[in-house]
Amino acid sequence: MNFSYPNGKRYVPKEQAAARAGKEKNLAYSNRGMTLEQDLNETNEYYLNRGTAVIHKKPTPVQIVNVDYPRRSAAVIREAYFKQASTTDYNGIYRGKYIDFEAKETKFSTSFPLKNFHAHQISHMKAVLDQEGICFVILRFSSENQVYLLEAEHLLAFWSRMEAGGRKSITRAEVEEFGHIIPLGYQPRIDYIKVIDYLYNLS
Repeated sequence: MNFSYPNGKRYVPKEQAAARAGKEKNLAYSNRGMTLEQDLNETNEYYLNRGTAVIHKKPTPVQIVNVDYPRRSAAVIREAYFKQASTTDYNGIYRGKYIDFEAKETKFSTSFPLKNFHAHQISHMKAVLDQEGICFVILRFSSENQVYLLEAEHLLAFWSRMEAGGRKSITRAEVEEFGHIIPLGYQPRIDYIKVIDYLYNLS
């Protein structure tokens, strides 16, 4: 039997309402776009499992300041702080070449803010290039879910422009001109190796 409130709204038992809300929440989560980090981690796992490349995300340094030992065999971290990363997000090897890159995303659709990068990361990228490593950044415009690979030498040029008093971002037109769009797929999700093959004749 169905019941309705005086305003005409149908009465739904709490149990059914909770189950429905949970189902809608799960559906919403399943439809959300994955983060750039998740997509890249899945891509790198795909490469690793198929013997294509060995690329890993560097662990985030953490400073632990307070630990409790409720049992001799267990420790509980009560207080910790993230240290500022000293280099880039990912590194590894592909066809005998050292690979090093940073991954960033922005909600802006017309430019990519350079404040997303840190001076020590820029210095690290320059050092990698000086050693003839392959270094780049992967940029995602999250509003349109478009991903680009931008070689580090271009990022360094835009950074130098900013330090000289120029604009504090890379325009979308510049990303499109100097970068390389990476079509999103299923497996792998972000196949940046194809772009590396094209740029460095490694295929």
